[in-house]
Amino acid sequence: MPKIRITKQFTFETGHALYGYDGKCRNVHGHSYKLAVTVIGYPNTNPDYVKYGMVIDFGDLKKIVKEEVVDQFDHATVFNQNTPHIDLAKELQDRGHDVILVDYQPTSENMVIDFAARISARLPQDIALYSLRLQETESSYAEWHSSDN
Repeated sequence: MPKIRITKQFTFETGHALYGYDGKCRNVHGHSYKLAVTVIGYPNTNPDYVKYGMVIDFGDLKKIVKEEVVDQFDHATVFNQNTPHIDLAKELQDRGHDVILVDYQPTSENMVIDFAARISARLPQDIALYSLRLQETESSYAEWHSSDN
């Protein structure tokens, strides 16, 4: 039986600032991110199994991605933990805002690497993460592919 890829798409709003960047994105700003998650595997061949014919139930994939990415990053502000904005991050946290401090520059490129690790760790053993596409604006996105890594 051939391997099949399935994709589920997600949207979430996240703010960030790029520490040390030489353009406008050094300022705190936000994006309406679109995340496409593609996994690959064999459809289940057991006709007695409730998920017969599925690589993975879209609902199961949704649960993983929501818990690992969407629920954590939606309406949060992401800062590099070494940012000079650390005082702003602390003040936001003190005022009840969701702030995520990461050990990387929160670019789309680095965020998609982070998301790939989070999602891969939760997938069933017989399902592999094939690719991620994190769209930051209507015309800009970063992609992660398992074949490149």
